[in-house]
Amino acid sequence: MLRALAAGLGLALIAAPLGCFVVWRRMAYFGETVSQTGLIGVALGISLSINPTLAVLIVSVLVSLLLLALSRQDKVPMDSILGVLAHTALAIGVIGAAQVSTTRNDLLMSILFGDVFSVTAADLRWIYFGGLAALAVLFRIWRPLLALCVHEDMAAAEGVRVRETTAAFVLLLAFVVAISLKIVGALVTIAFLIIPAAAARPFSETPEQMAFFATIFALLSAAIGLLISYSADIPGGPAIVVVLASVFAVSMAATLWRPTG
Repeated sequence: MLRALAAGLGLALIAAPLGCFVVWRRMAYFGETVSQTGLIGVALGISLSINPTLAVLIVSVLVSLLLLALSRQDKVPMDSILGVLAHTALAIGVIGAAQVSTTRNDLLMSILFGDVFSVTAADLRWIYFGGLAALAVLFRIWRPLLALCVHEDMAAAEGVRVRETTAAFVLLLAFVVAISLKIVGALVTIAFLIIPAAAARPFSETPEQMAFFATIFALLSAAIGLLISYSADIPGGPAIVVVLASVFAVSMAATLWRPTG
């Protein structure tokens, strides 16, 4: 339980601030595509007997770089490309999963659907050491990313290195997807990036406030979700996501009931 709690809180600290940029830049579908391609990494990692997290990270980075390259063309809409890649990756991942030896199917299923209570010390090292590095990079590119969210052309005119900053952000997103699969699973990973930020948005007046509230919501949801999961004997990852969704529902209700005058 302590390892599960440490993993959930660590992921919340990493994913919530990054998720704000996912919401601001309308990249939810991008994150979902990268998450689903992680299934291929899981299957490869298990079949090749290498660390599944490392395999997912490699695949996620490669797919993210491919998406960056494809985003520079204007023949096919990007949302169509993302749809094609997401469903193709899901199909290939399922086919790969079917080829994995049944003796390790429990590990495969835990990463597909999340099993926070099976988190190991090695997983915690990925989350905390890798997470600290990711947060350091995010802090370094915070201002350029904000400028890109406001207006990309204006940011470029002001000297922001658009391609480099975008590439750094996309690689950070791929990294967070890779390390979060063990906790909430490949099929719901993107929820940890989107829901806290979406819930925080109605209460925030500045980007920093939104990142702060998103982090608080993510931390509370992780702790409460794990408590409910442990008490009711239900899967940990989905329990966290349900609590996150409840927080979002309360946030939306408060927004609708707020006086407009």
